[in-house]
Amino acid sequence: MTVFETSKTKYAESRNSLAGGVSSSLRASMKPVPLYAASGKGSHIRDVDGNEYVDYMLAYGPLILGHAHDGLTESIIEAMRKGYTYGVQHEGEIELAQLLCEVLPCADKVSLSGSGTEAVMLALRLARAHTGRSKVIRFHGHYHGWSDAIFTSFPSADMKGHAVDNDSAVSPGTNGQSANSLSDVILLPWNDKAALESTLRTRHFEIAAVITEPVMCNSGCILPEEGYLELIRDLTKELGIVMIMDEVITGFRLGIGGAQERFGITPDLVTVGKALGGGIAISAVGGREAIMKLVDDGVVSHLGTLNGNGVSTAAAIATIRELRKDKGAAFSHMEGLTGTLVEGFRSLFKQHDVPGIINQIGPVFNVMFTEETEVRGFAAYNRRDSAKYARFAELMLDEGVLVRPNGLWYLSTAHSEADIEKTLSAIGAVLPKL
Repeated sequence: MTVFETSKTKYAESRNSLAGGVSSSLRASMKPVPLYAASGKGSHIRDVDGNEYVDYMLAYGPLILGHAHDGLTESIIEAMRKGYTYGVQHEGEIELAQLLCEVLPCADKVSLSGSGTEAVMLALRLARAHTGRSKVIRFHGHYHGWSDAIFTSFPSADMKGHAVDNDSAVSPGTNGQSANSLSDVILLPWNDKAALESTLRTRHFEIAAVITEPVMCNSGCILPEEGYLELIRDLTKELGIVMIMDEVITGFRLGIGGAQERFGITPDLVTVGKALGGGIAISAVGGREAIMKLVDDGVVSHLGTLNGNGVSTAAAIATIRELRKDKGAAFSHMEGLTGTLVEGFRSLFKQHDVPGIINQIGPVFNVMFTEETEVRGFAAYNRRDSAKYARFAELMLDEGVLVRPNGLWYLSTAHSEADIEKTLSAIGAVLPKL
């Protein structure tokens, strides 16, 4: 049995001064206790009790190169020696902006910010200013950050919230959030072509934007139905509505050009973050010249003291360069290992007669304990046994594997065949205990 006594002591100590004992509410859900890290290297993380884990949580997504990547670390140290942030401009901003315009298909220009939440806030502001309209369509089960104007109730094993399906009620994602802040949100079921087209055609005159994850990663890693993203693109273009593709998760994971490159869909705006900085806080909005010009002209204010700072831009430049090496060999490596892990996992489900489903795209997948034969919508996803999976995640710690309690797994460029073998062995040991 793995011992977590030091983490338990640290957590109790933290709660005396740090609200909730953690710096993000998600982390409080980890069982048997929120872990305290001592260090990380490559695909492994070590806690303060001396336990070492193969890490598939990867800091909730950013660590696409793994922990403490040597090249990334050197780039960050070099940048820090020149100064952390200036409050004036520097060449790193230009270099990163040029790189992003090269790799993101929709980006004529970009704006830099600090988090995925901030990027979404700017994208929505740009869409409203560009169209002169206020309403925004978003979808059940998608996550676009925690700002009041877009954060709707989001049931998850590591976020409090109540289940919602295909009703039109727009419920706040947390207490303390004004319901009025969501008055401009139109909430629709994803992958429902009829509901989308009906709403857009009858209410287009008041709709500024449709914001969508290209893959519903946080809620089952559900893929778009055939033709669905194309329909969003066609209808928004026809009706003068801004299509925003939220690639904070899929960006730089499904290929250097993200999901828009992989699916061949070019939105008007894209938001990227997480993997962009390889673990350093940074995000960006990229888009068409006609929309981004609103920032150029000062029509839309884009603010942030640390936007484009030297450390974050250096990290992003180094991450993009690493991912572009050898014609994108990193992506082949991650997807190959992920395929091996997922197929092995599915075989173990059958071997141990445990009903479960895994949805995967690239180096991202979601594991669900469920009696469903397939999970292709939010309603089916909500019928999974989330408590059983949370117990699975807890038991995996005893086997030296760290996974997020909600079922979402990431692989990095640092993961190896040995990691996959160890993980499959751990899964085989844990499934019978459920």
